[in-house]
Amino acid sequence: MRAYIIRRLMLLIPILLGISLMIFLIMQFIPGDVISGMLGIEETPELRAQLEKKLGLDQPLYKQYINWISKAVRGDFGTSFRTGKDIFPEIMSRFKITFQLTIMAAIISWIIAIPLGILSAMKRNSIIDGFVRFISLLGVSVPSFALATLAILLLSKGFNYYPSVGYVDITVDPIRNLEIMFLPAIILGSSMAGSVMRMTRSSLLETLRQDFIKTIRAKGASEKVVLFVHSLKNALIPIITLIGMQIGSLLGGAVVIEQIFSIPGLGLMTLTGINQRDFPVVQGCVLFIAFVYVIVNLTVDILYTYIDPRITYKAGR
Repeated sequence: MRAYIIRRLMLLIPILLGISLMIFLIMQFIPGDVISGMLGIEETPELRAQLEKKLGLDQPLYKQYINWISKAVRGDFGTSFRTGKDIFPEIMSRFKITFQLTIMAAIISWIIAIPLGILSAMKRNSIIDGFVRFISLLGVSVPSFALATLAILLLSKGFNYYPSVGYVDITVDPIRNLEIMFLPAIILGSSMAGSVMRMTRSSLLETLRQDFIKTIRAKGASEKVVLFVHSLKNALIPIITLIGMQIGSLLGGAVVIEQIFSIPGLGLMTLTGINQRDFPVVQGCVLFIAFVYVIVNLTVDILYTYIDPRITYKAGR
């Protein structure tokens, strides 16, 4: 196991290098010019040349990339073109907000999806099964931004309730923080729940068809024992895989939801950087997102061995 973890961590190096090079090149082709945006109507050739030299944009692209990545591997993502502030502390500050939103959304998703998925599998081809499958289809089909817009419209017009504006840190005012984060978390959790619900149902049904389940039933075990002791644990592998991918994606930044609810998370920081052509901010955010995503996937792989002891990772694999 230790050798496998070390090997996976070593793979981070080429993966992150490839992603860093890709995002660096993509940023060069984004329409617009950060220099023109910063200088505005006061732009002159002399001021432009001075600012390009100050920001390092007068150097060849390969030198700009080498300078940036050599600092990034040491945890220095540079400074923002717009604010002049260090990027990495800002990323960590924003990531804390996105992390809270992600965990809340994930918990809501599990509370909704896993019990309904189990119920759907137990009541296969019944009215309940059909209803659960319809709900899961809606969750998969309706984008989170559309669900957020509908929720705001319904709450404001029907119940005269308007989502809280602004953000308060949970350490400052926990009640106010939860009031602000609860509706966005429900929206994201509902979107996540659809696919988790479907995966829970299909994985559990597949497990219930296995020969060892028939043997357990033949020995006189009750349906509760068959379901919760033997079937559910064996059905968790694909469910955890899906949940890990969803959490990794949300930790990368729930861009649209953070934009709609004005939550200053990592997703909103990335979007603002793109709109302002703030290259170091976007590059730093994407590189950090990629790192988090790979770490989440590695954690999910390690969890497999605790859920199913038959799974082992050897050094040669």
